[in-house]
Amino acid sequence: MLDYIIVGSGLAGIAFAEKVLQNDKSLLIIDNQSQNSSRIAGGLYNPVILKRFSEVWQAQEQLQLLDEFYQALELKLNIKVDYKIPILRKFFSIEEQNNWFSASDNKNLAPFLSLDLLSTKYKGIQSPFDYGEVLHTGYVDTATLLDSYKEYLIKTNLILKETFDYNALIIQSDYIEYKNVKAKHIIFAEGFGMHSNPFFNDLPLDGTKGELFIIKAPDLDLDVIINTSVFILPIGDHLFKVGATYNWKDKTNTPTEEGKSELLSRINEIIDCKFEIIEHFAGVRPTVRDRKPLVGTHPNHERIHILNGLGTRGVMLAPSMAKALFESIENKKPLDNEIDIQRFNKRS
Repeated sequence: MLDYIIVGSGLAGIAFAEKVLQNDKSLLIIDNQSQNSSRIAGGLYNPVILKRFSEVWQAQEQLQLLDEFYQALELKLNIKVDYKIPILRKFFSIEEQNNWFSASDNKNLAPFLSLDLLSTKYKGIQSPFDYGEVLHTGYVDTATLLDSYKEYLIKTNLILKETFDYNALIIQSDYIEYKNVKAKHIIFAEGFGMHSNPFFNDLPLDGTKGELFIIKAPDLDLDVIINTSVFILPIGDHLFKVGATYNWKDKTNTPTEEGKSELLSRINEIIDCKFEIIEHFAGVRPTVRDRKPLVGTHPNHERIHILNGLGTRGVMLAPSMAKALFESIENKKPLDNEIDIQRFNKRS
């Protein structure tokens, strides 16, 4: 009998799988690769919500676990995915500068916001009001990570590539069974695909569609991430990932002209050099109305669990949320009320 079946192999599924394996437990992952939000994500990690100048929930703990998690994966898979790179907030006015300094007076934000404005001139960007630097930032190459981890799962026979059939799940008192595979627990880490899950589809998971570009800009000289109304992330060879839009109505993975127009407008507010669009892609992020993840155990089935709702901060949240769920299951450690699915109305 296995210890765990994990449904989904995005960032949440991988993070939980690694927690299982690090504790010498057995697992099988089931995934049909239908969800792509982890793959196309910008992959940025940033302890500050720049739009509102507020601290990311449990930022210090998340950053520590993030470092440990991705370093271990780099060693395990012999890849490079974690890039420590500054995130700079481009200022458009003196007022924005003043807001930055006011935010840096907040004791929770002080460790993450540099007090020294940067006047570096980057070719292709006009910046008369300079930049503010966010500390302890970077990005994870999620596509490389997911591809390499999938190869690892295939080589070790730990993945079943199929669409999960909920009707085939048999629930017993001391185990669950799926197509003759028995396990002590099952973890659903399906992203936006959770809406098809009869055990958890009453939870308030929304989807925010994000559209991104890969652009080529030979005259843009940038070795940092610029973050304003969109982010511009250098990925080498004069290529840059740019994103993202937020659409709460469209739940498809299809790029749109509306998204394209919005991104083009925002890019042109930041850079003043020519560029071409190399790729335009889209995905639906699993987001929750209170901006907190969905973690926990089904109220009526103690062997059925969920790890979802990581939203726009999956790179940062995945390691810490996987740890919290694993310790909840194995050690009966209570989940934080802010992430526990029991914060929503009790279900019959």
